[in-house]
Formats: sequence, structure tokens, C-alpha cells
Amino acid sequence: MDSANQIVATGTFQVLKVPLGFIRVLEWLFAIFAFATCGGYSGQLRVRVDCENKPDSNLSINIDFAYPFRLNQVYVDVPTCKGRSQERLFLVGDFSSSAEFFVTIAVFAFLYSLLATVVYIFFQNMYRENNRGPFIDFIVTVVFSFMWLVSSSAWAKGLSDVKVATDPEEVILLISACKVQTNKCSSVYGPIWSGLNTSVVFGYLNFVLWAGNIWFVFKETGWHKGGAARYPTSAPEKQAAAFNQQSYNQGTFDQSGGGFSGSGDLGQTEYSQVGTYTSSGPTSY
Repeated sequence: MDSANQIVATGTFQVLKVPLGFIRVLEWLFAIFAFATCGGYSGQLRVRVDCENKPDSNLSINIDFAYPFRLNQVYVDVPTCKGRSQERLFLVGDFSSSAEFFVTIAVFAFLYSLLATVVYIFFQNMYRENNRGPFIDFIVTVVFSFMWLVSSSAWAKGLSDVKVATDPEEVILLISACKVQTNKCSSVYGPIWSGLNTSVVFGYLNFVLWAGNIWFVFKETGWHKGGAARYPTSAPEKQAAAFNQQSYNQGTFDQSGGGFSGSGDLGQTEYSQVGTYTSSGPTSY
């Protein structure tokens, strides 16, 4: 407990109050939301097949699917409406590539954000040594910004295809018994997409965060600091001019023969009196 208090007392956590550290924490949290909402998804749809021969019907056919959305491996047994026989129905499509790519980027972004935050807090001196840390941080941030944009766009397209492939109306078209007009097939309910829609939103939010953090990481590199050194601000010059003017005022007072070397308002008052003597002529002694 004492060591924890000492760490907090050193002020190393102050980096979390500046944009560089604060945005890294947001990236860490948003990456968790991105891969959790996508990688943890499971959905279900239900259809019914009402055969002309009622005993052959199945009014509750459940089809379950989940991440990574290899729908061509998802199957269910459905009635053929020809006695008690059934056929195995497979869904169409394999959308695992875009989903796994999205989750992989989210996991690596989560790990890097966590690592960068730890370095900011506990290894700040090593991070700034020879500008090596900021340069690596800048390059990785640019790469992850691009990868978030690509993976989010790919997953948005993949999600659109998953929605089409798991549409109950599209699944009904795959059932051979439903192609016979005397049999009646219908949808009971479809999957709930709110979780996967949220994953796409978090994907683009992560892109915004990482792209926005490029500037704050760039400010830590030697490129930005070198530009500031080549074009110094005018504040030091103003301070030097003010110091020279103050020295000049004190020197003029000493030459007036006052014999008193002071500072502040007294020096300025005596100097003004000497000026009055010069302009208006001598007074009576």
C-alpha cells in the first residue's frame, strides 16, 4: 500500500491528464468494446415448415450461428414433407475472414494501448531517450489508424452479407419442401443485429481515436521539436529586451549623482525628478 502511494505521489499519472495519455486509455477501452461485441456474438433464427401432410410438419426449426460466421458449416435438419424423412440444410457463405481480421486488429490495438499507457506512466525517461520511443509510437499509431479503417470497412461489408445469408426468407428458399406450393413455409423470427451493428460503430470510433492521436504523438517526436528549435518563439527576446531596458534605467539614475542605488518605484521617482531639473532649469539653493 505504501509503495502504491509513493508511485501516485511521484506524479507519473499526470500523463493521463494530457491528450496523449487520455486518448490511449480511450483506445484501450474502445478496443475492448469492439472485439467483445463482435467476437462474443451468437444469433438465432426460426422458420416453420407446414406440410400438406400435417404429421410431417415442423413448426419450430431453430438455426443457430455465431462468430466467426462460417455459415457454410452451420446446418439443421428440416422435413421434406415426404413421410418422416428429413434433409440436412446448410447455410450459404463463409464470412470468417473479415470478422477474424476485425477482431485481430482490435485485440492487438488493445494490447498496444495497454503497453503504451504503462510506458507513459512508469518508463517516461526510457520512452524519451534518443527520441526512439516517440518515433516508434508515431509509426505504430499511423499503422493502426489505417488498419482500423480497413478492418472496419471490411467487417461492415461482411456483416451486410451475413444479414442477407441469415435472412429467414432467404433460408426458406433453400428448403426443398418449401418449393412445393401445397406446403407452407414462413419465418417465425430473425436474428437480432444490435450487437454486431455496435461493433462496426466501435470500429470506426477506434479509427477516429487513433487518427486523432497521430498529431499528439507527432508532437513528441524530434520532427516536431526540431521545427520548434528552428523557429523559436519571440518570448525570450521580449524578456531580454525588458531586462536591458531595466538595466538602462538603473544606470541613468546612478549617473545623476543621487548616490542612492535602489530599485522599484523609488528609483523611478528619483529619475523623474532629475528629468524635471534638466528641463526646467535650476531651483534656488
